[in-house]
Amino acid sequence: MYRKMDDFLKDWKNEEEFTLKIFSLISVEAKTEQVHEHVRALDRLAWHLTQTITEMGKRAGLLADDLLEHQAIPETMNEIAEIYKTNSGLLCRAVRLKWTDSSLEDLVPMYGDEWMKGKILQILLLHQTHHRGQMTVIMRILGLPVPGLYGPSKEEWIAMGLPAMD
Repeated sequence: MYRKMDDFLKDWKNEEEFTLKIFSLISVEAKTEQVHEHVRALDRLAWHLTQTITEMGKRAGLLADDLLEHQAIPETMNEIAEIYKTNSGLLCRAVRLKWTDSSLEDLVPMYGDEWMKGKILQILLLHQTHHRGQMTVIMRILGLPVPGLYGPSKEEWIAMGLPAMD
């Protein structure tokens, strides 16, 4: 759970860059590829991450409306990335304007429960990380390059002239 706004905002900015890095590596051919009937396609996962910003933002009282709720998946990954960046920025501005360090322990009704505001921020970030992990597995299955986010990927180890870890 976050206890300092600046901690969340720094983490979110870093994670936003990781998310956009993943989005940028998804090819036109691969974005709608279904690897299994029970696994979302990459464009659907990217759009889910984007929509979650406004959906949770509205539920938490940070955003007035969930403007993405009924929007279809955009045609291109570039469009998804731009909408993601815009709404990520809106979320960060709302957090700065509406919440304070001292309010992060305040309770907010969320999904039939009550969550502290600091927990909402943590879950927003962890939810994104969870789905990015799914995306990298799908990318690997589809033969796309996988970026190192928290350390070098296999491709990055090899590019550095080092043996890739198995």
